[in-house]
Amino acid sequence: MRLQRVLSLVRRALDDYRMIQDGDRIAVGLSGGKDSLTLLYALEKLRAFYPHPFSLCAITVDLGFDNLDLRAVKTFCQKQNVPYEIVSTRISDIVFGARQETNPCSLCAKLRKGALNDRALSLGCNKIAYAHHQDDAVETLLLSLLYEGRFHSFLPVTRLDRTGLTVIRPLLYLKEADVIGFSNKTGLPVVKSPCPADGHTKREYVKRLVRQLNRENPGVKERLFTALRNGCYDAAERGNLQ
Repeated sequence: MRLQRVLSLVRRALDDYRMIQDGDRIAVGLSGGKDSLTLLYALEKLRAFYPHPFSLCAITVDLGFDNLDLRAVKTFCQKQNVPYEIVSTRISDIVFGARQETNPCSLCAKLRKGALNDRALSLGCNKIAYAHHQDDAVETLLLSLLYEGRFHSFLPVTRLDRTGLTVIRPLLYLKEADVIGFSNKTGLPVVKSPCPADGHTKREYVKRLVRQLNRENPGVKERLFTALRNGCYDAAERGNLQ
């Protein structure tokens, strides 16, 4: 996918859900994966002409795995002129050591988000950008249906009352295939996740399930996303307008 198309889809999401206002300082949650690197690259390019001026920084929460090498990510941020922070934690010791979680993702995500929010606030940020794309939204919807019995997914814009931060998801209109193509074409310095649970989670199972459904019923993924927009996103947006 070409940069122009990526910027067009990102800008459409920003505009549709009014994700950015004048003077926002946005922290990009940068894991080092293809999604978050694409998000940072796109937002930095958009800054040059987006009608609402905003500033950026990038934050990586280091979970404490010994085999995480972020040197290429740091160089990437320097080339983009984006300030970069690494938050060192021992979350891996808590999740896999002290707690020995059999389903570690929930606790890990909670601790990781807490560390990210704290650093974002200390840097004067009022918003955090997550790199969730269309496939993530559909997979979260099916996870909720299968394991919680409810029609639910994350929202394009989420206000965190406890911290005062607002979470935005500018990649919402990009498919995972788009991100993969753009990342490969651009040569982004993708860092493989060192987590031992990577690829062995309920989300990975649902990802494979969606692929199978889409092979057997072409277009089903897009229809699921349309249902999600009509059932959750549009209703939430109407509530924000009241």
